[in-house]
Amino acid sequence: MWALLLSTTLLMTPQAATPQTPQAKPEAPKAAPAPAPAPAPAPRDENLPPGEEQAKAALEKSSRHGEWVDVKLPSGGTPIRAWVVYPERKDKAGVVIVIHEIFGLSDWIRGVADQLAREGFIAIAPDLISGLGPDGGGTDSVPSRDDVTKLVRALTPEDATARLNAVRDYAVKLPAANGKSATIGFCWGGGKSFSYAAAQPALNAAVVYYGTSPEPAELARIKAPVLGNYGGDDARVNATVGPAETEMKKLGKTYEPHIYEGAGHGFLRQQDGRDGANLKATQQAWPRTVAFLRKNLK
Repeated sequence: MWALLLSTTLLMTPQAATPQTPQAKPEAPKAAPAPAPAPAPAPRDENLPPGEEQAKAALEKSSRHGEWVDVKLPSGGTPIRAWVVYPERKDKAGVVIVIHEIFGLSDWIRGVADQLAREGFIAIAPDLISGLGPDGGGTDSVPSRDDVTKLVRALTPEDATARLNAVRDYAVKLPAANGKSATIGFCWGGGKSFSYAAAQPALNAAVVYYGTSPEPAELARIKAPVLGNYGGDDARVNATVGPAETEMKKLGKTYEPHIYEGAGHGFLRQQDGRDGANLKATQQAWPRTVAFLRKNLK
């Protein structure tokens, strides 16, 4: 009987709960590491023209006097809108006409003009498609870069020369000008700088940046010395350099071409391109350009 009572008691006594092993909480997914901050752009070398992405800021920072002017064409019609920048100097200065790329007058071209003024020249950058855009506008009025290119390409050599002549006549008569003039051009404008030297016998110097060379018949009419700056990786343009150099030597004229290894077309505008080759070309070409202009415009 005692055995029976003991069994009943055991059955009626609550059993202690079996302790549960605590489940490990799943680890929260690790956050991806934050991307490293982009390196700060190198400070601009103010002894060089700005690159395209630096041009607007450089213009806003400049202490030099720049202004928009309207240059009348002898034939009448819409004047040529041009950006003029003056150097800070007490004596008169030579004039440099800055001929834009096939992309028209841009902040970058105006930035180059400002840099030329820093070097002591009066720089004037005309919009050569003034009056040819919608409602008689210029580069600013055209809706796309492709449309600007079409208008620039449509300029005949005669039109381009007439417009450059009007700009030159205006600029050399400025009270602060010393009467001497030069051109500097880029891409399409580089070719125009070279060919304008053949069309304008009073020009004192011409600088070509990666622009094609004129035909031999034009070269024969050139009186001004010509400096050329070319990217090494620009076969389309460079194919015209050797023949022009040979012909200019034969004619006893001054043509000084320089080809910068590894640099591409448009290196002065795209200074951050080509793994440093464009910047290196700029660092060599620009001081050479300034020295050439000083020599011929003093």
